[in-house]
Amino acid sequence: MLSRIETLCPSLRPSERKLADFMLGRPQEVISLSMNDLAARTGLSQATIARFCQAVGCSGFREFKIKLAQAVGGGGVALIHQDVAPGESPAGIIGKVFDRALSNLMMVRAALSSAAVERAIGLLDRARRIEFYGSGNSGIVAADVQHKFFRLGMPTVAYNDPHVYNMSALTLGGTDVAVLISHSGRTHDILEAAENVLSVGAAVIAITHSNSPLARLATVALMADVAEDTDVFSPMTSRLVHLTIGDVLAVGVALARGPAVGGTLTRGKAAVLSRRR
Repeated sequence: MLSRIETLCPSLRPSERKLADFMLGRPQEVISLSMNDLAARTGLSQATIARFCQAVGCSGFREFKIKLAQAVGGGGVALIHQDVAPGESPAGIIGKVFDRALSNLMMVRAALSSAAVERAIGLLDRARRIEFYGSGNSGIVAADVQHKFFRLGMPTVAYNDPHVYNMSALTLGGTDVAVLISHSGRTHDILEAAENVLSVGAAVIAITHSNSPLARLATVALMADVAEDTDVFSPMTSRLVHLTIGDVLAVGVALARGPAVGGTLTRGKAAVLSRRR
């Protein structure tokens, strides 16, 4: 991609050439920017950026960033983690992966609304049934959070198949809750599921990005604004943040339910321990 940009430079319009110079000089920075941010950084319009992406053979900015990341990352490293460079030492990998995870956890902790968490806990505590939905990586998170609520003795299920969770959403009732997990909050299947849940009078708790359609649809939105471009990088820190918010909800509901939960957890733990040698 970098060599293609260099080759095309002489044939580009002046505005596109300015964009090409910026990208060639700071490719790593471009990978982490949204189209809005890149337009602001370069003083160019989004239309110019879109034309540039088409000129270099890409369908749009998303595909361009993926191909640029592959070029910069030496065949895939940049697709794994945004801070790790090709040839990174084990000590460097440890430091960069842990530092980004810790910094994002602390950032979301500071920004997370306690009022929204309190409202979500109330809905979950009163729910007749709770369902957890997520696609792809978020489906794994949904299963993990569901397991914590299952151990509290609550009727719960987790689905990661969009056909199944969209059908299941329409079987819910007015006292039921669906917890939808999505970093982007823009996945078509998840948005359709949210609409289906709301259409039958059930509540939607969303763990997602604040600037997303899912956050706007949700009965309660728990914002996880992680600086992670999942169009390019494998979702790592966003997954950890979503899991931690799930832990917050599970602990909050356990406290709301009082001593009765203790007996359920004790029996569950005894069942697990009986299978150890």
